[in-house]
Amino acid sequence: MKRVLAVSSIGGHWIQLLRIAKPLTRNFEVTFVCTHEKCATMVEGYRFYKIHDFSRWNAYKLIPAFFRALKLLKLVKPDAVITTGAAPGFVCLLVAKIYGVKTIWIDSIANVEELSGSGKMAKKIADRVYTQWPDLASEEVIYAGNIFGD
Repeated sequence: MKRVLAVSSIGGHWIQLLRIAKPLTRNFEVTFVCTHEKCATMVEGYRFYKIHDFSRWNAYKLIPAFFRALKLLKLVKPDAVITTGAAPGFVCLLVAKIYGVKTIWIDSIANVEELSGSGKMAKKIADRVYTQWPDLASEEVIYAGNIFGD
């Protein structure tokens, strides 16, 4: 069975990831990663790991997040990494690219007028980048619906 590593920060990113990734569990072995341990209770029965949280305001925390992502990719050996962001999801996406793993970035539904900062960076390295708003679609960014089902 193919393996998917589903990664996000806590909060809205996590809720969106659950709405997208939980249906994948029917056909894939999904491992969930989030920035807070309490999120494990929302994916009981599935493997769950914690990753360090950071943002552009405390970018020095990127280093432990990067090494955690390396460890997770070696441990899980996913066929694909899917993330709804934010910065920790981007780091996992970057590490996945280093390992030659397929990568999917889904920008948050909260980004109505433009892609998030992490989404703009992901657009340069991810195999697929999705927006949840049709007006933000382009040659590089795919619109295929949103978490509300249009």
